[in-house]
Amino acid sequence: MAKVVIGLSGGVDSSVAAHVLKQEGHEVIALFMINWHDKSVTLSSNCSWSDDLIYAELVARRLNIPFHTVDLSEEYKKRVVDYMFSEYEKGRTPNPDVLCNREVKFDVFMEKALELGAEFVATGHYARKETIEVNGKKTYRLLAGTDQNKDQSYFLCQLSQWQLEKALFPIGDIVKPEVRRIAAELKLASAEKKDSQGICFVGKVDLPVFLQQKLKPKEGNIIEIDKNYYSEKINIQLNKKFSSCELKTLTVDYIYMPKDGQIVGKHNGAHYFTIGQRKGLGVGGKVEPLFVIATNVEQNVVYVGQGQEHSGLYRTGLFIDQSELHWVRPDFEMKEDDNQEFMVRIRYRQPLQKAKLFRKNEGMYILFEEPQRGIAAGQFAAWYKEDELIGSGVINS
Repeated sequence: MAKVVIGLSGGVDSSVAAHVLKQEGHEVIALFMINWHDKSVTLSSNCSWSDDLIYAELVARRLNIPFHTVDLSEEYKKRVVDYMFSEYEKGRTPNPDVLCNREVKFDVFMEKALELGAEFVATGHYARKETIEVNGKKTYRLLAGTDQNKDQSYFLCQLSQWQLEKALFPIGDIVKPEVRRIAAELKLASAEKKDSQGICFVGKVDLPVFLQQKLKPKEGNIIEIDKNYYSEKINIQLNKKFSSCELKTLTVDYIYMPKDGQIVGKHNGAHYFTIGQRKGLGVGGKVEPLFVIATNVEQNVVYVGQGQEHSGLYRTGLFIDQSELHWVRPDFEMKEDDNQEFMVRIRYRQPLQKAKLFRKNEGMYILFEEPQRGIAAGQFAAWYKEDELIGSGVINS
């Protein structure tokens, strides 16, 4: 058996993960991360890290495992929060949970765990790891969690083979109701604790207030675009051959940036909004709800359209710059001018979508069999073969 450090967050998932490790005979050490101190931006109804710390200590005591804390707030700010501000300033929508896993949980936190003598680092993610041999070398597969309603492999889409080598996911093959049952049976303090929401280790925040720490409000126009402005949705035949020019037209050049429309209101900064957003516009009196269909941070304009089926919300594909590509399975990396079909998702819990990936010198073009709603630059696209996550990348456009 091994010496394992569990990232004990105070939630039910990591609590049961610690129990499973003990049941398997491992020497388990609990390590709690402090990543955020500023309570001014968190909503008062949500627990702070200090509350989570109490839960984590109670669980560790109940399971009779050593308990330690580590303050990673400085690293978290540099690697996650500053990145978020930078992305929003560019008009992109970052995913801090993916960054937190890559840059904090399985990097600086892992380093601290290894300093404690850990052979492995465990978390409460609903994902699975499998070790196989490829060309005589150990290779680690990142698989979807057994509970399809809670699968969190998407949040781990930027992990490397080195990170996976040291990672354990003890509850990856357990469904959430069973996790709750086990916690209740063990009388763990976290048994009925609600799942955390909002930004990883920050909590649920008032996003405009959070962003205003560095991004100043700037009044601009909200412009409504008629639902007939765009042509009909395009359906892609994935067996067709596409030239680089056609791929660029269907992805990079297919971003909606209207030049006309009706001014229907004002906003405090285009960088506060994301594609598909409905709340926070402050514009009423419409037959159907308004949704953000595009933003222009340079001109400080937010474009909106009525109804969740507005054609401006849908796109046929996306582009990932060469520098933003990541392969969880490097042995599956596509060569230049290669194309392959994968199942792709562009957000957590989105059903996998059939798509074809086209590798070019400048990066990866992804075309979907059916148009996708709310593709937002800055988010991550992850591609799968059956239940294995193969690679991912930051959506450039």
